[in-house]
Amino acid sequence: MSLLNKYENLKEKYFYLEEQLSNPEISSNLEKFKKVNKEYKDLKTILDVMDEYKMVTDNTEEAKTMLRDEDEEMRVMAKNELEILEKKREELESKIKFMLIPSDPDDDKNVIFEIRSGTGGDEASIFAGDLYRMYSKYFEMQGWAVETIYVNEGSVGGFNKIVLEIDGEDVFSKLKFESGAHRVQRVPKTESQGRVHTSAATVAVIPKYLEEDIKIRKDDLKTDTFRASGAGGQHVNKTESGVRFTHIPTGIVAESTDSRSQLKNRDIALQRLYQKIMDAQREKEAREQSEHRKSLVGTGDRSDKIRTYNYPQNRVTDHRIGLTLYSLNKIVEGDLDEIINSLRMAENLEKLKEIEDIGK
Repeated sequence: MSLLNKYENLKEKYFYLEEQLSNPEISSNLEKFKKVNKEYKDLKTILDVMDEYKMVTDNTEEAKTMLRDEDEEMRVMAKNELEILEKKREELESKIKFMLIPSDPDDDKNVIFEIRSGTGGDEASIFAGDLYRMYSKYFEMQGWAVETIYVNEGSVGGFNKIVLEIDGEDVFSKLKFESGAHRVQRVPKTESQGRVHTSAATVAVIPKYLEEDIKIRKDDLKTDTFRASGAGGQHVNKTESGVRFTHIPTGIVAESTDSRSQLKNRDIALQRLYQKIMDAQREKEAREQSEHRKSLVGTGDRSDKIRTYNYPQNRVTDHRIGLTLYSLNKIVEGDLDEIINSLRMAENLEKLKEIEDIGK
């Protein structure tokens, strides 16, 4: 399908969405309205560029007609204009192709965001605290709402584990690349001889699904409640606040003891179960459809080393795309845009290549 045909189809969809926004059934349902309104705004952004593309295409055809003019001066003008228009047309075509790449269906979802200390003892807990501070500043810049669900502080500062709930616009689309192992190289405060040590912390980003997002029969779920154990005070041992779900058809299990509230743990455990089921489905589809492509989002496995923060060299390296920035001082203050935008661009290039390979 040509871009101009696609343009006409998208315009029809745009006008349909515009009508839907004034439909009482949609406008009275906040979740539906937000979903339709976001799709409407996203489509308008694409159509604005496609409007320009159509205008440039029309002007290009006019310039080609002028090349046949009897007046030599007009032909020279047309030739010069045509060179400019064709270059502009190519630029807009590339831009539109990127804009038309299918987005991740989870991109607009809120998330459960978890940071855990890894290898490195006390220094790992301190580093987990530094990551929390870095991300907190980024969340604030984005205008997102943050709720702390669980905190287990380290003995000398930082965190052994902290779990947050992040709500806002395009949360998962910007945070989905953060899942995995983060490594720090620096001289710990406890190091007396000035030697550089390596420690690690892990991040997990779990999209928050609505029940209608995933079709799971209640009969297929086994629910267990239990008394939580470990850090958190005596309270966790007195009430059965822990919740565990088992999806009987697949045997997938997910649980939560992060909150003192059984209701909150039920919600978190369900989100984890949903993600595991979705990951299993996507892994199967990826194997069937595109074995050559490895998504930058990865599996979210904690063993996936994704990034190194080197303090002596003021350097941050994202190992998935080979990006190295010598601006660690700014990044730890929440300036993550360059990293996140580079990862999103790389992911889109992967998707575009896959689309072009399928089209061959």
